[in-house]
Amino acid sequence: MNDVFMLDPAIGAVLVGCFVVLFASAAIHKLRHLQQFAHVFAGYGIASLLHRRQLSWLIPLLEVLIAAGLLLPTTRDAAAALGAALLLGYALAIRRNLRAGRKLVACGCGGPGQGRPIAGWMVTRNLLLAAALGAAALPWQARPLQWIDTTTIAFGVTAMALLYASAERLLGDLGQARTAGSGGLA
Repeated sequence: MNDVFMLDPAIGAVLVGCFVVLFASAAIHKLRHLQQFAHVFAGYGIASLLHRRQLSWLIPLLEVLIAAGLLLPTTRDAAAALGAALLLGYALAIRRNLRAGRKLVACGCGGPGQGRPIAGWMVTRNLLLAAALGAAALPWQARPLQWIDTTTIAFGVTAMALLYASAERLLGDLGQARTAGSGGLA
């Protein structure tokens, strides 16, 4: 009965690999353009002007720690919990701004140069991501990985990263088209 709730290690590694890529790439684009991220972060209006600069460094630092922590079995559960909390915080910040009518706040999730405004689908995305990351903290079956598992993990992470990027692009483009008033794809 206990095996029912245990993750196969290959599936667990795909989950972890996807979130390592997500958090590491998010941290890299924030750190490479920290001034721009500080401006985006300020747009959310969740911290006083005095604390925004310090917090704009803290967010990518947390993302790096989460990505690194997910790689080690001894810190995976804590990193997954911290990552889920951060994703829930992002969802809450987006929802708060949407409810306040601040729909033109840049989400900061499209990378440098993307002025994509926040949208309701981003709240849902972050809630789903937090739940998926929580699944990575489930116990894993104890079985040795085979060569086919390594292939599955590599292709699984690659496929999920491409699917995520495609969905982000599609939903972002649809949202921008609606914001621009065209009502369709441009």
